[in-house]
Amino acid sequence: MLKKIKKHSLKKHTEKKLTDRDISQRNTPLKYLGFLVDEVFFDDFELLYEFGNELGLQRKDVKLFTFVETRRKIPSLRQNQITNKEFNWRGEIHNQNAQEFLDFPFDVLIGFYKGKHEFLSAMVAQSKAKFKIGFNDADERLFDLLLTVDLQKPEAFKSEVKKYLKILKKI
Repeated sequence: MLKKIKKHSLKKHTEKKLTDRDISQRNTPLKYLGFLVDEVFFDDFELLYEFGNELGLQRKDVKLFTFVETRRKIPSLRQNQITNKEFNWRGEIHNQNAQEFLDFPFDVLIGFYKGKHEFLSAMVAQSKAKFKIGFNDADERLFDLLLTVDLQKPEAFKSEVKKYLKILKKI
């Protein structure tokens, strides 16, 4: 029952954030790149940092935040990680690192997950990123650009994102 309330609240929270979004800075060139990643689906984070380097960014200008359903018992030094337990029943995030990530004005934010994902979608909606890229059946209201790419094939993902960033004159 509490899970249903939480998911309903996440949807309402997402809807509200969508109406409040400022799109006036959408066309700024790429200086800061952010990734929101579902760890169940993808865990080669070094590849994402290398991709930022290929786009002409330094490692410090590429930020990564991941979602995992539940934390493992093994201690981890990873601070840029959030679980479903850190969302309260009203859909609010109780993770200081996540809040800082979402408040950072990325020039491009890439939602690196497949389909509809309540928790990551809520984070994308809350993000202050200027331009948002999503993939494969994601909620089109959240993103400025949706690409149909097999995310398990990194080269295809990289070439598609590069192509559109060039077309949009972000790089």
